[in-house]
Amino acid sequence: MGTGRRTGRPTGRGDQEATVPEASTAGASGGSGAPRSLAEALRARDDAALAALLHARPDLLNPVPGDVTQLATRAGTRASVVRALDRLDRFALQVAEALAVAPEPCPYAVLEGLLTGGEDEAARGALPRAVGTLRDQALVWGDEDRLRLVRTARELLAPSAQRPSPTGLGPTVAEATAGMSPTRIQEIVAAAGLPATHDPVSAVSALTALFTDERRMSALLDEAPAEAHQVLGRLVWGPPYGEVTPNPTTPVRWLRDRGLLLPASARTVVLPREVALHLRGGLAHRSVEPVAPAVPAHREHRPQLVDANAAGQALAALSTVEELVKSWEHAGPPVLRAGGLSVRDLKRTAVTLDAAEPQAAFWVELAYAAGLLASDGEADERYAPTPAFDDWRELPPAERWSALAAAWLPATRTPGLVGEQDAKGRTLSVLGPELDRSAAPEVRRRVLELLADLPEGAAADPDAILARLAWERPVRGTSELRARLARWTLTEAEVLGVTGRGALSGPGRALLAHADPAPLLAPLLPEPVDHVLLQADLTAVAPGPLRRPLAEVLAVLADVESKGGATVYRFTPGSVRRALDAGRTATDLHAFLAEHSITPVPQPLAYLIDDVARRHGHLRVGAASSYVRCDDDGMLNEILADKRSASLGLRRLAPTVLAAQADPTALLDGLRAMGYAPAAESRTGDVLVARADAHRTPARQAPAPVPDGPPVPDETLLGAAVRAIRAGDVAATAVRKEPASATVVPGELPRTSPAETLATVQAAALTGSAVWIGYVNAEGAASQRVIAPVRVEGGFVTGYDHTADEVRTYALHRITGVAELAEEHL
Repeated sequence: MGTGRRTGRPTGRGDQEATVPEASTAGASGGSGAPRSLAEALRARDDAALAALLHARPDLLNPVPGDVTQLATRAGTRASVVRALDRLDRFALQVAEALAVAPEPCPYAVLEGLLTGGEDEAARGALPRAVGTLRDQALVWGDEDRLRLVRTARELLAPSAQRPSPTGLGPTVAEATAGMSPTRIQEIVAAAGLPATHDPVSAVSALTALFTDERRMSALLDEAPAEAHQVLGRLVWGPPYGEVTPNPTTPVRWLRDRGLLLPASARTVVLPREVALHLRGGLAHRSVEPVAPAVPAHREHRPQLVDANAAGQALAALSTVEELVKSWEHAGPPVLRAGGLSVRDLKRTAVTLDAAEPQAAFWVELAYAAGLLASDGEADERYAPTPAFDDWRELPPAERWSALAAAWLPATRTPGLVGEQDAKGRTLSVLGPELDRSAAPEVRRRVLELLADLPEGAAADPDAILARLAWERPVRGTSELRARLARWTLTEAEVLGVTGRGALSGPGRALLAHADPAPLLAPLLPEPVDHVLLQADLTAVAPGPLRRPLAEVLAVLADVESKGGATVYRFTPGSVRRALDAGRTATDLHAFLAEHSITPVPQPLAYLIDDVARRHGHLRVGAASSYVRCDDDGMLNEILADKRSASLGLRRLAPTVLAAQADPTALLDGLRAMGYAPAAESRTGDVLVARADAHRTPARQAPAPVPDGPPVPDETLLGAAVRAIRAGDVAATAVRKEPASATVVPGELPRTSPAETLATVQAAALTGSAVWIGYVNAEGAASQRVIAPVRVEGGFVTGYDHTADEVRTYALHRITGVAELAEEHL
């Protein structure tokens, strides 16, 4: 019939005993030295293999296990296993999923059949690596003929009604019939053409044997109606559950009567695992992916063009960050009560930077990650530049960019999340506390590594990068977040100048290699210029980056109109007045422009400066509450008659003086909005220079990245941890001579009296022998140690600790028990 698909090796429990050699069975009971538990398997590893496990799963080191048994127990906890499964690649995870639906223990040949069906050579070639990965991570243990998935991983990956398996398989016959009445089981056995049995257990075994016997199963399916094959075809690759009516159709009834469909609830049936495997040809997955998707070159450019493009982006990034931070140095935005920047302030920042809000969020977060911005910590808390910003501005451009890039790569802040909502429905804000994603640094580095694997100047298709990342971390949730982080990484790397035209630049490669990218970037950046080109339309063109003194003065004297390869500045009455408010005179401005322009100062610009300077300061504003003083009483009459001055609350005190209800700042702004050019004056009548001091926060550290679990241990820590575990194993398994007076409670450390403890350690110090002690430290943690006492005095015993491999001192009152070692351990 149509359901006779490609068949593979039988995988049911009924065939397991025939497949597993007797030597393996004997080994499981200790006859051949095969490990009987995960602890025994770990104990058999060499130090390098243990160190590799601790490096791959650093959560096992927090704290350092006391011995191998503790290590094995911790490796089997749910949280640790979930973290380990999250870090498996797609094929290794598919192998673990196959083991979760395979008989336990599972011979290697059976596992190979579940994954290859006897035909997939690529899967067969990749299987040893995947099994080795699972072994190295302590997710699988046992000999080749008795592979076992750790219990917690099996529980997480095995199919259930509440948590379907990625394999699409359902429960076994034994699991599906667990709550079925013995009478109903016997009816199914009889309908399947099997002889009656004396108990339900043997009946289920007989039914399982039928479904896992290729010849008999094919003969049974040949008798099925054609419509029954269609029903099986809809369930075979999952999900294995289907709804039925109280009066099912004839094909469904035929399948249900013979156990090919078993009831899962009153209105649901399930396809047993053994039946599905037969229909699939023994395959656990419809398709496997043993090889990582390739990331080929999608576009190719000359490396010089890539570097030049990246350098231009880097220069623009420096200008944007500096402009952003400087815009916050006088009156930075307030900090929200819950932390972060308000939506309104983000919009204002985007307008200041002439950028979209997502880009503005990125620049704000980048400056924050580099330690250039922080909250000032005052009562009216605001964001402001840090002292580090002043130091950063004094660096050469290439070094400034290196500082930004070095802060970006390991940062866990993810500005791409801004505007979304958290689990409680709260909107995520820029600089808010909920933007950290610990996977971000790993994804950024991995994306750059994939680009670095391509030839210089080559760019990859973003979809190919996403497919590769999805293969490397396929667990749902983890994979989706990594895909979003990868897209943001490609965008951020381009605007920052790490990449150019989608290809990794030379400075980007140096950044990835933990080298200083500044020497590679510096030759690519243009030299700062000390001149501009003044034009008759009241604009000035900067043909390149300006030297800092020129840039600072020009930023006050003119407004930036456009950016790019050449920055265009526009002179307006307001910008010229701003320069006059800063203490410069018209003569100063003329001289400045003549000095720094390689073209003559246009006449319209000279007229503009003289005109604004002539009117500047004709009105004087001071603090009474506030007042306006002017020698021209006609001008004061004009102001009083103007309806726009009503909000200022003006009234005449004298022919040349007006008092106002508004404060001096509001009064200045109001008069300027009316077209006047007032100047502020001090109590003595002198003109005040409107040059506010730049606000700085106290010294602040750049925010530390939030790690993804415990940090990866270095070689020193790994070596010390392995030695401690081995020594703890020696102490835990040392054969002791129990003193006659020792109190032994099952599951606890033996106890001796203080007198006997003192006598035993003194005797050991005299004879130079080693003893076993139980010890409880100041934190209440109990441990077992093997020590060789050398001195006992003042309530302390000092000796060589074989467990820690060093000389230590222990308080006698913290020793719970002491015993001599057996002869073979001396």
